[in-house]
Amino acid sequence: MSSSQREAHASPAEATAPQTSRRWVMLALGTAAQTAACAFLYGMPYLIPSLRSVEGLTLAQAGVLVACPTVGLLLALYAWGAATDRYGERWVLAAGLGMATVALGAALLVHGLVWLGVVFTVAGAAGASVSAASGRVVLGWFPPEQRGLAMGVRQTSTPLGMLVAAVAMPPIAAAHGLHGAVLFVAVLSGVMALLTALFVVDPPRPAAQAAESARTPSPYRTPTLWRIHGASALMVWPQFTVGAFGLVYLTDVRHWPAVAAGQLMACGQALAAACRIGAGRWSDAVGSRLKPMRSLAAAVGVLGAGLVVAGDSAAGVVLLVVLCGLSASTNGLSFTSVAELAGPRWAGRALAVQNTGQNLTASLCPPVVGALITAAGFGPAFAVAAACAFASIAALPRG
Repeated sequence: MSSSQREAHASPAEATAPQTSRRWVMLALGTAAQTAACAFLYGMPYLIPSLRSVEGLTLAQAGVLVACPTVGLLLALYAWGAATDRYGERWVLAAGLGMATVALGAALLVHGLVWLGVVFTVAGAAGASVSAASGRVVLGWFPPEQRGLAMGVRQTSTPLGMLVAAVAMPPIAAAHGLHGAVLFVAVLSGVMALLTALFVVDPPRPAAQAAESARTPSPYRTPTLWRIHGASALMVWPQFTVGAFGLVYLTDVRHWPAVAAGQLMACGQALAAACRIGAGRWSDAVGSRLKPMRSLAAAVGVLGAGLVVAGDSAAGVVLLVVLCGLSASTNGLSFTSVAELAGPRWAGRALAVQNTGQNLTASLCPPVVGALITAAGFGPAFAVAAACAFASIAALPRG
């Protein structure tokens, strides 16, 4: 009897058990793939000392190279999303990570601002495949009542990737130079390319569902998805205000030592990961993604306003850590909502649009907030962050 015949004759309990275990394997693979991609997409700042000493670059030139992977990500996100919708998740993940591995390997052979910028941009564009496909494969395998939790777990990959980069890349660069650190992320990407090619299975889609989805019109005919994209982009502003300048607030305003301030911000990032999982589980329990998102946005707005009032008092430190956690809690909710509303035929492209909006905001926030803090101090910067959180509530659709 063939495997398909055995599945057809299996009892519901027998058929459900492998599917249940498989979906958790898919979640682990999707999270690991995104973690590997984030390690080189967002780990480049840890290579600035090596870029300056080995390549002889100025700080401004090194900053350009740090931005190159994100530029590549933004340019390629929608194309990878369309490819995922058409060809499936498995080969998009494997191909993208494989191309990123090749590009990072090429970085070992070139020198100078221009050529390193080219290969890092290509690596970022290839790594964008993971942002489009890994979330889709996770959501496709999980039923609605578990999707919030699953996406919350998957969204921890961003802080995990940054943690891997922060822990591994500086000592590797110190011991083996710039090439050693780049080789590390290349190997990490290559391993995940192989694992996804071997073990990722595209979510099951019955023939009737596939035929129906082929006739699905664009979900962008109504403003619902655009409103969620806008609300989630607004929520990125307080998240990156705290993430980029929380340490500066602690050192310049509270006069903390840099090491202690970094340790406290690391606690805030750990809280952010926990909040993403908790928010996802909450959304499963109440059967809604947008209601918890609206409540969390209100809490972020209140905390931001509290920081304005707290000023340089000790209460500001507590508020800062809590805000660091809660401001990141809505990411998984918005991604899950977008994928569910878009449907299987449009989910890849919708998630790509979602990623594009958030990354554009993340790129714009640090220079603007830095200029605002320089001109007027931290109070107005935290006030703008609170205003963005409250504005996101108005942007969210009510249904």
